[in-house]
Amino acid sequence: MPVSALPAREADDSDRPSTLFELAADLIRHNIETGRLSPGLVLQESALSERMEMSRATVKRALEMIEAEGRIRRFSGRGFLVCGGSGDPRRDDLRQIELDLTGLDDSVGKPNWLRIYDDVAHHVTRCPAFGRYRIIEALVAEEYGVSRTIIRDVLGRLQERGLIQKSRTSRWVVEPLTSQRIKDKYELRVILETAALRSAKFPVAELRGLADEIAALSPRTRLTPGQWFSLDRRFFEMMILTTPNEDLAGYASSNRLALEACQSALFSLGLPPDTQSLLELGQVVELALSGSISAAASMLATHLHKARERTIAQLKITSIIEPASDFPDYLQPA
Repeated sequence: MPVSALPAREADDSDRPSTLFELAADLIRHNIETGRLSPGLVLQESALSERMEMSRATVKRALEMIEAEGRIRRFSGRGFLVCGGSGDPRRDDLRQIELDLTGLDDSVGKPNWLRIYDDVAHHVTRCPAFGRYRIIEALVAEEYGVSRTIIRDVLGRLQERGLIQKSRTSRWVVEPLTSQRIKDKYELRVILETAALRSAKFPVAELRGLADEIAALSPRTRLTPGQWFSLDRRFFEMMILTTPNEDLAGYASSNRLALEACQSALFSLGLPPDTQSLLELGQVVELALSGSISAAASMLATHLHKARERTIAQLKITSIIEPASDFPDYLQPA
């Protein structure tokens, strides 16, 4: 029987920027806690969206999140009611109430393509574990309250990173994670990254620092996804991208994108970072620092084979996890 996915925010709450609806929820929650949005007050999407300069779709999802926490409840009229009041519902003008909106800045209150890009990227890296999804361009524009021209720019950039694709009918899609797809990507990693390592010009002092950080870990060390990604990416930048062969470095970088998205998706479901993987990278670093480049390349290949099997095993776990309930409307199963 499928089980519910762990909340995405708990998987890595401090290591990624909040999505727009999470930011909206934080602001509304804060104003409820401080009494600015007091018990018995009716909250309407339209007024809040105007006040916070966010789309109604974003505010609606934020209110639904806070409703699930029990801080507000649906009102028999329109909107939600702040819990705790004993008198009649109050329909004060939310545009006139003094709210603490210090969490907003120009780039958040008036979403630009970069902020939207981060938000959409967050969602499209979470859904492939549950199958193939369509991205409805018009609904993305509605979600963020911007033109479809801006959304096409955002989706085009996501396509360049390999996070989404266009189908033969020119529809935007997020392809599912499959065991075969993961095997293919790791097979390429072995070829490209071991070749790059053999010709790389390592920054020795920085690499020694990375080796020391990894050596301080134990198999029982619990890392956040952000810490795991930081160590993994520093290894890649120092050991692989320092090859003088720019084409090789470019191909290696491009090939990793889908696997990084895969790992982000698995982390977002609550699966913990694998410290053993980093310890294996530490062995590669130590061999390289000792001058045993062939042995380091061989160890890297061994690590990638093990990482492939671990990733496939993690992917199987997703078959018993229900899709997250907070996917935006613009992501629809295909």
